[in-house]
Amino acid sequence: MRAIEGTRYETIRIETDARGVAALTLARAEKRNAMSARMLGELTQAAAALGAAPEVRAVVLRADGGVFCAGGDLGWMQEQMHAGPAERAAGARVLAGMLSALNELPKPLIGRVHGNAFGGGIGLISVCDVAVAAEGVKLGLTETRLGLIPATIGPYVVARMGEAMARRVFMSARLFDAAEAERLGLIAHVVPAEALDVAVEAEVAPYLQVAPGAVAEAKALVRRLGPPIDETVIEDTVRALVTRWESDEAREGIAAFFNKRPAPWAG
Repeated sequence: MRAIEGTRYETIRIETDARGVAALTLARAEKRNAMSARMLGELTQAAAALGAAPEVRAVVLRADGGVFCAGGDLGWMQEQMHAGPAERAAGARVLAGMLSALNELPKPLIGRVHGNAFGGGIGLISVCDVAVAAEGVKLGLTETRLGLIPATIGPYVVARMGEAMARRVFMSARLFDAAEAERLGLIAHVVPAEALDVAVEAEVAPYLQVAPGAVAEAKALVRRLGPPIDETVIEDTVRALVTRWESDEAREGIAAFFNKRPAPWAG
C-alpha cells in the first residue's frame, strides 16, 4: 500500500492498494478514535483528496485499536462547555461539513466496524454506502444521557434507518448490538470478527468491475432521490444543537459526566 502523495495527517491515515482500494483509517486508538477538531478537519480534507484521486475506485472506512469511534473528543466537549453560541455553531458546522463531505464522496464508501461506536461514530457509519460489523459490537446514540441531542448526525442517521427505525434508538441513548443494528438498517451484514475482512472485500469487489464515472453519478442520483440533506437542513440541526447546549439539562448533564456522578435525571 502507499499513502496518497502530498498529505500528512495526525489523526487518520490514507493508504491505497494497487487495485485502487483506499483504506481511510481513524488513527487515535489511544483516545478510542474520538473525534477531535483536528480529526474532523482531516477527515474533511481526506474526503476531498479521495474524491479527486482518479486511481481510487473504492474507500474502506476503518479504525485502529479496539474501538471504531467513541464519538466526540472530551477536550472538544470541554471547549464547548465554555464557548458562546457563535463558537458552538461554528464547531457544529465543522462536524456537519465533515459528514457532508463523506456522504457526498463520489466513490463508494464501505464501513468496516470492528469495534464499538457511539454518538458521532454512528454518524460516520450512517454516511457509508454500506457498513459491515463484527459480532459483539455495541452501538448507541448516547447524546441524551448528557442532556444533548444527536443533531448534526441526525439527518444521516434518519436517512439510513428511516424515521420509524430511528425512533427506536434516537432518543433513549440505550446501547444496542450489531444484530439489532442490522435490523435497524444501520449495518448491512454482521459477521464473526475473523470474517470481517472477507465480508468487506465482498462489498468492495463489485466496484472494481464497474465504470467509476457511472458509480459516481449513480451515487449522486440516489442521494438526490433520498431525504434532502441540504444547507437548510444542516443549519436547522446546528441551531438545534446550539439551543440544546444552552439548556440547563446540558449544563447539568455534562458537568455530571466530567465529575463522574449521575446526572439529576438518572434514576
